[in-house]
Amino acid sequence: MAPHDLRRPFKRPLISDQEKRRQQSLLRQAQNRRDAQNHARFLASTALSLEQPHELEPEPEPELHDELIPDSEVPESPKELDVVEASKLKGAEARKWFAKQLMHPEWMIDIPENLSQDWFVFARPSGKRCFVVSCNGTTISRLRNGSILHRFPSELPNGARRKDSSGPAQSYSILDCIFHEVDQTYYVIDMVCWRGYSLYDCAAEFRFFWLNSKLAETGACEPPSHYHKYRFSLVPVYCCDQSGLCAAYTGSVPYVKDGLLFYNKHAHYQTGITPLALVWKDENCSQYVMDTDSKGQVPNHQQVVLELQEGGKLCTSDDPPVVFGCLDAGFMHESELHSGCLVRFAIGEGGLVLVDGKLEKADLNYLGKANRARASADSFSKIVFQYSVRHSPLRIDDLLGSVNSAADESNKVCDVEMDG
Repeated sequence: MAPHDLRRPFKRPLISDQEKRRQQSLLRQAQNRRDAQNHARFLASTALSLEQPHELEPEPEPELHDELIPDSEVPESPKELDVVEASKLKGAEARKWFAKQLMHPEWMIDIPENLSQDWFVFARPSGKRCFVVSCNGTTISRLRNGSILHRFPSELPNGARRKDSSGPAQSYSILDCIFHEVDQTYYVIDMVCWRGYSLYDCAAEFRFFWLNSKLAETGACEPPSHYHKYRFSLVPVYCCDQSGLCAAYTGSVPYVKDGLLFYNKHAHYQTGITPLALVWKDENCSQYVMDTDSKGQVPNHQQVVLELQEGGKLCTSDDPPVVFGCLDAGFMHESELHSGCLVRFAIGEGGLVLVDGKLEKADLNYLGKANRARASADSFSKIVFQYSVRHSPLRIDDLLGSVNSAADESNKVCDVEMDG
C-alpha cells in the first residue's frame, strides 16, 4: 500500500444513519448545557465514597476477547439521575451509576463528513479503560463497572499526602485513561476536570490542548517514585488529514495498539455512547478485530447479544434501542426467558438487511442466554461493524481516500479563488 499515492475521488455509500446522529448530537450539546461543575465535583467525591474494604484490590473481570467493547459492555444505569439523586445511591447501584460516566465511542460504520477538517485521530492503547480521580491526598482509578482498579499516590494535583503539596485542599482532577499493564502506565486519552475546573462542556480541541499543557507540569509523566506509584503518559493526537492518519496508523508508539480512535473537534465530553467519538480497527492495528468465543476462536457465524424487552422485542443497548426481532410468548416460556434477559444469537445466511441506514431485517438463530458476566446488550454500531468486517470492511484505503478527496476539493477551491 502506498497511502501518499491515493488521489482518487472517493465516496463510500452510507450504510447507516450515523452521520445524522452525529449532527443531532452536536445540536443537543449546544442546546442542553448542564451544570458540569457540580457534576464533576460529585464525580470526584463519588470515586472516594464508593470505596469499600473488599474493593482495595480490583474485582476480577471476565476475560475480554475484544478489549474495546465499551459501547456494548457498559452496565445499565438504574435510571437517568442528576448528581443529587445519584448521591443517595449505595453499593452496586452507585457503582453502576459511576460506570455510566465514561464517554464511549460508537464503532465507525460510515466515514464522517469533513473527516480531515473536523476530526482528531490517535492510536488507542490496549488495556483497561478507567477514570482516574485525584482528590484529598489520594488517587483512585475506577474501571468501566465502577469498581476500584488501583488506589495509589500520584503527582496529579492533590493526588498524594505530602507536606509540600500545593493548591487548595479540596482540589480534584479527573482523567479518562487506559491502564496499559505491559509497562504499568496510565495513558491519558481525555481530561474531564483539572484542579476543580470542569471541562465537560469544552470542545475536544480545547480539552486536548489543556491536557497537553497541564499534565507534564505536574511531574505525573515522570518515572514512579515514593509519592508517584504509576507513570502517566500522553497519547499522540493528530489532525485527521493524510499525514496524521498515516502517523496514527503506522507510527511507532510505546504501547500495544488496539485500533484507532477518532474524536470530533467540537464534541463535548458526553457520558454514555456518542457518535462524536468513533473506533475503527483492522488486523494491522489491533489484535482483536473480529469478536472471538470463550476459547479465543472466531466463530463461523457472527454472534450478537440482545436484550429481551417487553413484548418479546430483541433490542440493542442504544438509546433509543434498535429492535432486531421479536420472540413469541411460547418460545420465551419454553426457554425460560423473561424481560431483561440478555440473549445470544448467531446471524444466519440471510444476514442483515439495511435500507436507508435503518435495519430492515436480521436473520437471527437462537443460541441461548448470554454469559452472566455480560452487563448489557451489544450496540447497533458494534453489530454492524462486526458484520461489515466479515462482508465488506471499511479499510484504511477508504479512510485515506476520503481525506485525500477532501484535500483535492480544497485545492480546487483555492485554485479558483486565486485565478480570480
